[in-house]
Amino acid sequence: MKILVTGAAGFIGYHTAKALAENGANEVIGLDNINDYYDVALKYARLSDLGIEKGTEISAKYPNLSFVRADLADFETLNRLFEKRRFKRVINLAAQAGVRHSLKNPQTYIDSNITGFLNILECCRRHAVDHLIYASSSSVYGLNSEMPFSEEQRLDFPASLYACTKKSNELMAHAYSHLFDIPATGLRFFTVYGPWGRPDMACFKFAEQIYAGEPIEIYNFGRMKRDFTYIDDVARAIVALIDAPPDPINESITTSRARSRVFNIGNNAPVDLMEFVRTLEELLGRNAQKILLPMQPGDVPETYASIDRLKAKGLFAPDTPLKEGLKRFVEWYKTTYQEIKLSR
Repeated sequence: MKILVTGAAGFIGYHTAKALAENGANEVIGLDNINDYYDVALKYARLSDLGIEKGTEISAKYPNLSFVRADLADFETLNRLFEKRRFKRVINLAAQAGVRHSLKNPQTYIDSNITGFLNILECCRRHAVDHLIYASSSSVYGLNSEMPFSEEQRLDFPASLYACTKKSNELMAHAYSHLFDIPATGLRFFTVYGPWGRPDMACFKFAEQIYAGEPIEIYNFGRMKRDFTYIDDVARAIVALIDAPPDPINESITTSRARSRVFNIGNNAPVDLMEFVRTLEELLGRNAQKILLPMQPGDVPETYASIDRLKAKGLFAPDTPLKEGLKRFVEWYKTTYQEIKLSR
């Protein structure tokens, strides 16, 4: 069985490709365009950790893993890849991420998250893919205030263009599932953190600034909660879902009978942002200079995932406490990431 993992040089994509390779998947093909949204040295370092050096396609570390550099917006290249490799499972984790970035660069979100995802759906339709798993986001809950967020809630109040693109992905996947019988599973990720993370996310950004003795900006005057979810738990959920496509009987949140569904992937335990910062300070052994600011456009004050639906399938239950997850991140940050910075 051949599995395509898009966004393989990204945070979740790297961990997913690695988990699949280590768990004995027959053949894993990673794909990424390695754009410069953030430091490409980190992306290349992730690939190197997978045994894939610049200019190479076959992993020197995992014989069942290879890599292709391509852009989802390039349909012809993507279609040729599907035709050549005959993927049976597709895990689409490539996307333009970031809420605040969407305020300044909206077109990149349309190109990657809408056009790119449409190309994935078209390739899945043309080449009889057995199961599509794709990244959605907790951002789709927008300004909903009922906690915890559950998959049954209406999603009529997005707070950012990024959220709009992710909800659009869910609707597009449902339509293609209904029209072409493509089993599709969307995953609403909640504030994923851990080693090899993204520099624009709170965990990484705060660590960088605290470590360098620079002030950190805390929005909504610190009155924020996030359902921080450790990356290993996320990768484990994805691997568990690969061979569990939706049943023919509806599993979605509507009255449709399409083979389309969504799951929350969260820790089911929101944490005060100030507590998160204090834990990070303790582990780094340094105090942060804090600048308290108002809520920023596109942000929401709290996220909190209900994971009852996924737990009912017996497929996922997070088991990494925040302090343990942050400890592993800080150890990686102080060692591996400092080496990456020196190698630039």
